[in-house]
Amino acid sequence: MARKRYAIPQYGTVIMAGTEYYRTRIEDADGKRVALYGRTREELYDKVIEAREQIENNTFIRSSPTVKDYCEKWLLMQSAHIRETTLTDYRSKVKNYIIKPLGHMYMADVTADDIRLALVPVSKKSVSVYKSVCILYKCIFTAAKESRVIKENPTMYLSAKTGGVAQKEKIPLTDEQAQKLLEAVKGLPPYVFVMIGLYTGLRREEILALQWDSVYLDCDAPYLTVCRAWHTEHNRPVILTELKTKAAHRNVPLPDCLAECLREIKAKSNSDYVVANSDGEPLSYTQFKRLWQYIVTRTAKERSYFRYENGRRVKHTITPVLGEKAAHNGKVVYSLDFEVTPHLLRHTYITNLIHAAVDPKTVQYLAGHESSKITMDIYAKVKYNRPDQVAGVLGDVFAQWDTN
Repeated sequence: MARKRYAIPQYGTVIMAGTEYYRTRIEDADGKRVALYGRTREELYDKVIEAREQIENNTFIRSSPTVKDYCEKWLLMQSAHIRETTLTDYRSKVKNYIIKPLGHMYMADVTADDIRLALVPVSKKSVSVYKSVCILYKCIFTAAKESRVIKENPTMYLSAKTGGVAQKEKIPLTDEQAQKLLEAVKGLPPYVFVMIGLYTGLRREEILALQWDSVYLDCDAPYLTVCRAWHTEHNRPVILTELKTKAAHRNVPLPDCLAECLREIKAKSNSDYVVANSDGEPLSYTQFKRLWQYIVTRTAKERSYFRYENGRRVKHTITPVLGEKAAHNGKVVYSLDFEVTPHLLRHTYITNLIHAAVDPKTVQYLAGHESSKITMDIYAKVKYNRPDQVAGVLGDVFAQWDTN
């Protein structure tokens, strides 16, 4: 587009190396006077217009905050209306995946290519992490555009649909594996956690926040109420009464074996918490990791650890053999030939409900799923991933068509 021209001003002249030039002076972005030259008044006029546009752009960019400063401001604004646990998750992702690669840049300087490059390491993470980081980028830069902090939004064409590493399909524990797990931790600190996870399907944060005032063992049908959530800040436990969703608040019936287990634990407990540390307080993040390590050390999976020897950090690799005792701890037997995570206990519970022909709406309630889609996705994978059962159903459906 051609620039709109006004009357060309009268410029002064100067002779350099025997040639006459038109000259004028303007202030740059730093307020310094700089000289511009042209062989004709028209040439000098164009140079002045171009220089002023450049100065204006530079001034806009310099008045723009850095990515780090604006991200911190955006997080502060979000803190007014989101849960503390969600805010903690936002802070971690913004710090590691936005501020770390781009924090030094001005918001107005960031291009779509800068963001794509910053997302390369994130693409090696899970699909869910990649998607959430993309959403954070879009939210932050869209807010900046709406507030006129930037002129153009570099995330306009950013998509979270492709990217990240797909997670392996979760395979629930078989009845035999669940029994082996319970036998392996019987009498050990994680036993009650595992029992609650397998027989109520509570999330980790729900189990670690569970207090005895929410466990009803003396009624005809024992149950527990989920009304608190465990969270940590700087490794310290924080118990929230605000749950992940409204659906997370629920009453879960206790099978006889779990009710009996909890009665025994409660009789010996001096704490308000069902799972507590030696001081009767809720576990810190480090204490929970230590608790779960009782299970990890009993799995027959190759693993490595580091030990300082003569001032040097030396890597050692353990290759456990199923059924044997640990070399440095005779009380530990490698009895588990499968891996276990806290969430796998919950997944096993939900799967068992489905296999027991519990209807989807009841499964949704007991699992504390806010969206029926989450329940139905699991339900479909579990229910219809058994060809032997599906074949029987189809046989009944199409039997009426048999004309032989």
